[in-house]
Amino acid sequence: MLSVLVFSCKKEASKSAEGKTANDSIAGTEMKEELFKPIDTACSPANKTEDYITALQWYRTKVNKEIAENSPEQNDKVYEDYLKIREKYTECLNGLHTDILDKYIDYHTGPDTYDLPDNVKKIAAELNKAGLEFRVMGEGLTEIHSLPGYYESVFKNKVTPDYSVYISQMAKDNKENYAINGGLMITWEELGDRLIVWENFINKYPKSPLIKRAKNDYNSYLADYLLGMDSDPIYDSEGGKIVDDKREEYNRIIKKYPNSNTAKKTRELIAVYDAHIPVGQIEEKSM
Repeated sequence: MLSVLVFSCKKEASKSAEGKTANDSIAGTEMKEELFKPIDTACSPANKTEDYITALQWYRTKVNKEIAENSPEQNDKVYEDYLKIREKYTECLNGLHTDILDKYIDYHTGPDTYDLPDNVKKIAAELNKAGLEFRVMGEGLTEIHSLPGYYESVFKNKVTPDYSVYISQMAKDNKENYAINGGLMITWEELGDRLIVWENFINKYPKSPLIKRAKNDYNSYLADYLLGMDSDPIYDSEGGKIVDDKREEYNRIIKKYPNSNTAKKTRELIAVYDAHIPVGQIEEKSM
């Protein structure tokens, strides 16, 4: 009986010690997390890639906790703050890796294939941990950017309706390069539909804090849609007419969305071109 009691006491003492060790470990981990401070968003040559990635991961954890407890309106503010922080860190990473970014085009082996050195693969893997990537922008330019759907993955169903629509559409707009070397990389039909999406946003959320950004995007897209680009003109000067595929797209948008501002501006543009007004005067009349 005595030996049983002694064994039982030792067993309980062991359990108590194990529990204390586990609790101490958890408390220690939490204390480390609380004591950790991310590096400043001001760029410094003393900072390494892993410093920025660790800071970005820390902010992601912080944001996840906040949005789980906040109202959608509060999360709109969290999104704005988080966007600024990530943009600053990304700017620092771009500055840190100018040597790689300058040479990135040399690794190009096909339309969308690259033979990356091991050191670049390692950095790409580190960037991916924080939702970042090397993105070829064209004309020999490569930059570090957030993955197109990153912010949507963080804030989906966590913000107000206007922010939700905005973040979702930005993810779609950034899925591929918009233009390279003065030429449109999406189809003109896609550009027309993109205009309608932003026009609808402006009409639906006129008082949104995002309205200025939405209008800027809309007007920028509209200018390209109506006036063309350096490598993708709208008007055939020699033939004295709108390029056939552009006129076809204009007719589509007018027919499909007759009451839209986009259709109104397009009709006005067609009239100006068909009147053979000098091309130099068209921008002023059409925008």
